[in-house]
Amino acid sequence: MRAILTGGGTGGHIYPAISIARGILEKYKDAEILFVGTEKGMENSIVPKEGFPLRTIKVRGFLRKLTFQNVVAIKENMVSFLECRKIIKEFKPDIVIGTGGYVSGTMVMTAALMGIPTMIHEQNAFPGVTNRILSRYVDKIALTFPEASRYFRYKDKIMVTGNPLRGEITKITKLEGMRALGFDENKPLLLIVGGSRGAKKINESSMLVAEECEKKREFQLLHMTGESQYKDVIEQYEKKNIPHDTSYLKVIPYIHNAPYAYAAADLLISRCGAGLISEITALGKPSILIPYPYATDNHQEYNARALEKSNAAIVILESELNEKVLLDKVKYLLANKEKMREMTNNSKKMGKPEATSAIVKIIEGLL
Repeated sequence: MRAILTGGGTGGHIYPAISIARGILEKYKDAEILFVGTEKGMENSIVPKEGFPLRTIKVRGFLRKLTFQNVVAIKENMVSFLECRKIIKEFKPDIVIGTGGYVSGTMVMTAALMGIPTMIHEQNAFPGVTNRILSRYVDKIALTFPEASRYFRYKDKIMVTGNPLRGEITKITKLEGMRALGFDENKPLLLIVGGSRGAKKINESSMLVAEECEKKREFQLLHMTGESQYKDVIEQYEKKNIPHDTSYLKVIPYIHNAPYAYAAADLLISRCGAGLISEITALGKPSILIPYPYATDNHQEYNARALEKSNAAIVILESELNEKVLLDKVKYLLANKEKMREMTNNSKKMGKPEATSAIVKIIEGLL
C-alpha cells in the first residue's frame, strides 16, 4: 500500500497528516508513505523529524484582491501541477490524502484528475478555501466538526471522524501529569496556553489570575507564554512581586511535554486551533477559549462557538478580554463544581479519540 499525504504551511495541517500516516502504518505494516509539501512551510522541518520522506513543490496562494502577485501565482501553480504529476507517476500511490493548505490543493487535484482515489480532512468548523474547492473532486471528506458539513455541497462524501490525535494524548492519567510537572495532585490546576509564538493579550490579561493564585493558593497555575513573550511576561511577574517558579505557580516559554500538561489540567485557557480543541475534548477538559481574531476566515471563533454551543467551553472574544473579565470567569468556574462537571462531560462527548482509526477505515474503503 502506497499513500501520499499532503498538507502544509502550519502545524494545524501537518500534525493531522502525520497522525494519519502513523495510523496507516499500524494497519499496513509494509505501507510506503510519502509527504508532499513546500520548502517554506513548517512541514519542511517537522516531517523529516517525524521520520517520513518529504518531497517539495513550488506552490503559491492567491491574494484576495487583483495584484501582480496573483499573476505570478498562476504561473507557479501551473508548473506545480506538472511537478505533482511527475511525483505521482514516480511514486505510484494507491491513495492521496490532503489535510489543507495550498500544497494540498495542487497535489490532491492532480491525483483526482489522474483517477487516483482521494480524500481530504478538514480540521476546522469553518472549512478552508482549499478544501471547499477540492470537495467537488475528491472521493471522501472527513470532518472534525459536524458544523463544517453545512459548507460542503456533496453530503454523500462526508464523514465526521474528529481530528487525528497524537497516540499518547489519551494514555496519560491526571495523576501522572501532575507528578511529571511537580504539582500538588490535591489542588486544581489551571493551564494557560499562550500558543507556541505567544498571545500577547492573553498573557497580559492573565496577571490578575496569577495574583489570585499567589495570594489565596486555592488553585495552581501553569502559564505557558510562548517563546517570544516569555521575557516580557517574567518582567511583569517580577514587577508585581509574583513568583514564577514554585511548586504551585510555574511560568514557562513552551510546553515540551504537552500531553502531561493537558492531562493534569482541570481548566484550560487557550486559543482555539483545531488541534488543541481536539486534544482537550478527547480528554474531556473544560476550557475558556479566546479565538485569535486574525485567523483565516475567523475559523478559530467558529471552532470555539461549536464548544460553547455544547456547553463545553466559555468563549471570550479578544476585543472583550481584560484582566478582570478573565479572573471573574476563572473564579466562577473553579468555585462552581457542578458547572465544571457539566462542561467536563460535554467536552468528553465532543471528543473523538478514535479519529485516526476512523480515517484509516475510510482509506480502506477507497483502496
